[in-house]
Parts: sequence; C-alpha cells; structure tokens
Amino acid sequence: MSDYLLEMRGIVKAFGGVRALNGIDIKVKPGECVGLCGENGAGKSTLMKVLSAVYPCDTWEGDILWRGQPLKAYSIKETEAAGIVIIHQELTLVPDLSVAENIFMGHELTLPGGRMNYPAMIHRAEALMRELKVPDMNVSLPVSQYGGGYQQLVEIAKALNKKARLLILDEPSSALTRSEIEVLLDIIRDLKAKGVACVYISHKLDEVAAVCDTISVIRDGKHIATTAMADMDIAQIITQMVGREMSNLYPSEPHEIGEVLFEARHITCYDVDNPGRKRVDDISFVLKRGEILGIAGLVGAGRTELVSALFGSYPGRYEGEVWLDGKPIDTRTPLKSIRAGLCMVPEDRKRQGIIPDLGVGQNITLAVLDSFSRMSRIDAEAELSSIQQEIARMQLKTATPFLPITSLSGGNQQKAVLAKMLLTKPRVLILDEPTRGVDVGAKYEIYKLMGALAAEGVAIIMVSSELAEVLGVSDRVLVIGEGQLRGNFINHELTQEHVLAAALSQPNGHDNNDRKSA
Repeated sequence: MSDYLLEMRGIVKAFGGVRALNGIDIKVKPGECVGLCGENGAGKSTLMKVLSAVYPCDTWEGDILWRGQPLKAYSIKETEAAGIVIIHQELTLVPDLSVAENIFMGHELTLPGGRMNYPAMIHRAEALMRELKVPDMNVSLPVSQYGGGYQQLVEIAKALNKKARLLILDEPSSALTRSEIEVLLDIIRDLKAKGVACVYISHKLDEVAAVCDTISVIRDGKHIATTAMADMDIAQIITQMVGREMSNLYPSEPHEIGEVLFEARHITCYDVDNPGRKRVDDISFVLKRGEILGIAGLVGAGRTELVSALFGSYPGRYEGEVWLDGKPIDTRTPLKSIRAGLCMVPEDRKRQGIIPDLGVGQNITLAVLDSFSRMSRIDAEAELSSIQQEIARMQLKTATPFLPITSLSGGNQQKAVLAKMLLTKPRVLILDEPTRGVDVGAKYEIYKLMGALAAEGVAIIMVSSELAEVLGVSDRVLVIGEGQLRGNFINHELTQEHVLAAALSQPNGHDNNDRKSA
C-alpha cells in the first residue's frame, strides 16, 4: 500500500497543440498540505482541473493514482465520490438559497416520496458549521446575508459534507479580510489533524508558508521542484516561481509629479439597500499629474464605493463633483467617464471587467471599437494589430487572441482588462485591487507599468487591501475609515502602523494630515 493518498505522474495536457502541462508530477500524503505555487498561466488550475475531472481522463496523458490505485474519472461527480473536492477561486454558491440548501446542493436529503428533509439538512449543516467553529451561523438564512469570509466557510462545509479526503483550495483567501484568513488557516490545520489532505493554491506566499508542509512549484507547465517548507523561505519560493531572484518586489520607476490635474469634491454615496446610510461621507481630494495615489482602509470602509462613484459605476445614489484640468466633467456613466479621460479597472473582473462569451482580443478592444470603425464595418486587420501589440506589451499569456477569455488564468484576465483600459489612453487611471489573484511576477510587471504610466503624466488612483503594496508603490496615501477621509499622507517614512492607526481612528475634529501632510 502506498504512503501517498494521491500521486500524479507525468501529466500532459494540451490545448490546440500548445502544452499547458508538460510532464507534471505531484504527491500528497494523508493529512499533508501541499502548496502549489507558480505564476499566472503556469498551469496550476489546469492541473487541478485534470485531477478533479473537469477535464475527463481521456483528454490528457499520464497517470493518477488514488490510494495506490489508478483513477480514471470522466466527471466531477466521480472524483467527488472518491473524496476529491475542489473549491474554486470564484465561489459557486446560489445567493438566494439558504446556507443549508447550498451545503446540500446536488446531495439533498429526502423523505419517502421525494420531499426535502429540511430538518435533517439543517441539523447536519449546523453540525458542520460547529466543526468549522462558526456555531452562531443561522443556516436557514440565505447565504447572501453573509460576507465573503463566511461564504468561503460554507464552501468548505459543502466539501466536508461530500466526505472530502483531499480538499483543493484555489485562491481561497482572495476576497477575505486578515482576520477571516486566520480563521481559514486554523480550519485547514484542524482538517490536517483529522487526516484530510489539502492542495493550497495561493499567490499570498505568507499564507502558503504558514499552513503548507510541502511546496511544489511549476513554471510554464513544467515541474520545477518539490521541497519541504521547513527547508524553504518565501524568497526561495519566488525565485523558483519566476526563474530569477527578485530583490525588490516594488520597483521604483522615477516619475515627476506635476500640477493638480484631477479633483473629487464632496463625494457622498448612499447604501444601495439602506438609502438612509452613507457608505461614503463627503470626501474630497486632489490628484496631481504623474502622481500615484494609494487608497487604504479596512474592508467595508467605502474605498470601492468612492472610486465607483468617480467613474460613474456606483449602483446606488451618489453626489459630488469631478473636475479635470480645472473644469467639471460629466462622469455619470462609465462611457462618459472614458470619453472624458477617466478610466477604471474594477475590483471584480469576472462581473465588471470582462465579457465571458468573447475572446481575449475582443475584450481588449471593447472600449475603443469606434477607433477601428470604417463606415459600418470594423477594420479587423487594424484591430488585430492593436490587440497583438497590447498582448506583447502586457506579456499576456494566450495561445491566440481568439481564445475565450475565460480560458485564461485570473492574472492574465486581469492583464487583458488593464490592456482594454490603456487602449483608451486615459489621463486618470483608477485601479481597484489591481493585483488581486495575481502572482508575484505579474505584480512586479503591473507595478512597473504603473510607474511608466506615471512617468508619461498619467495620474493613478490605486485601491488595495495590501498595505505593503500601497506603501510600496504610492507617492501619497489616502486613508478611508467608515466612509470618511481619515488621513492624507505623503508616503515618506510612512508605516503600516501609521495607516492602520488612521483607519481605526474616530473623527474628533483633529486632522490626521498633521504628521505627514500632503
């Protein structure tokens, strides 16, 4: 009998003649957590789709051994029956169904005659949530009543209800707060202690180091190394991932800061569901030509609502004025904002950044189609030339521009959204969580691109939940707390402690700008 619960040997998977996986090996023991690391497009998600039979066994080459026996699965149902369960980066919950209904979806408990046995499902769902240390969750409420952290726990409860012996977590913390991440990591430790094996895919390498026993790195579809985490550090993981040492994660691109280019005046946003509540409360600020302005704050502080209102995409009622070059501009819709020179890369690329049914190239040129219009037709040759230039500039990994954009990794989808906005030649560029779900190498390229755009005179607003990122790339930092502006700091010797103190401070009539005023 093998010591390993899972062995994948020589896995090869090709798309249109291009090998996405080229001889990958991976092994997992019971109760072991293996960190699967690699840049966007390296093949991590493809490998897990092979394992979970999203790609059936006759569509790839190699061998999978499960508990020492060959596994040849043609459907997800077969792999789940074996005990292999994957939790995707994008949650697969139905918002209007209850927590219990989501946990039992596709595996409902029934009474004689086929009626749902709701009491039994609720009882089991409550037991699962107690096991996950969330005993106070009302499993009869719609899952939409709970935030991202709780919803991630519901996904894990679904997996445990399927009696998972191997749990695959693909970017499980991308939408979680720091405290929610700690809860998630504790749950994984508990699962390991009970003999459940895990494959943990994340670009947040501090999490990988905290919870994983072994690190397997793949690059460009090839297996690079498998090493015990005890023998590694984060810098070594990065080197294996990108194939080179990266001494500075935040490149310093020299850029001059000019005169005031952009002003936001008295921006106020009202809650979509509770119009009496302000999500953003009378925020004003200026932005200079060539300046990178970071916006920091705790999750729920109002950062995304603020920039969405500036761009004209906030779904609720909002007020305020937006000025460019000393004149008010109309930003009541995204189209008007783009035409005025203001563009935004949204936080949720899946819902707001891409058109899933279109190809990579069509997504890139979506905002500038009129520039390729010749009478009533599109100049396909000129459009394709522009697409190829953007793919090269963004180092976007795609076999052809005609592939569906959903076939790309999350990081490469993000690059496509960036390319789309840059084609409009913006004067002010808003980036809301631009590196979420993006690997360390791609992050570096995005930071360099931001610096190059700033050097060309583009003014940049960047919202990020990662304080190290905000401090690493910004010239100035705004701190938002409970919808109000709590700080406006020049980024000189500014620390994470200063930013957090401002975010947590209560408005008291004193100006947080005093210490490092802009």
